[in-house]
Amino acid sequence: MTNRLAKDYWLVGIQFFLFFLFLFPTNYHLEIPAFLQIPSLILAIVGLIIVLVALFNLDKALTAFPTPKNNSELITSGVYKCVRHPMYTGILLTVFSFAFYSESFSRLTISVLLMILFYFKTNYEEQKLLQKYPVYNAYKARTGRFVPRF
Repeated sequence: MTNRLAKDYWLVGIQFFLFFLFLFPTNYHLEIPAFLQIPSLILAIVGLIIVLVALFNLDKALTAFPTPKNNSELITSGVYKCVRHPMYTGILLTVFSFAFYSESFSRLTISVLLMILFYFKTNYEEQKLLQKYPVYNAYKARTGRFVPRF
């Protein structure tokens, strides 16, 4: 059984609370030019595809919690070869793009809060990954956190 700390539960709880809030936009609207609406929707779909590919790559190692499962292996292939946290990348691309598509100030604000949360969550997660996988440091050095390194 994985040893999860209270911090694991807090980070995941905040994440799901923000996802819940994202579903209910307020009446404060952004003025987004019409020609950006379709590209925003396309980017949101691309974000969802990235999430699905990351889910497929993780397979049995998948967990919402930052602490890795005891019986899991470090995944560095597939989309994880390009980015250390592609699931968060896909989520952020989706929520930011959909916030623009729906012209919602509240969704844009929640997207920013998710980005900040994911930054701190990945810092914590990477501490746990370094403890479990000594090779994680080399992987981290050659792979971007949310976007690929070129």
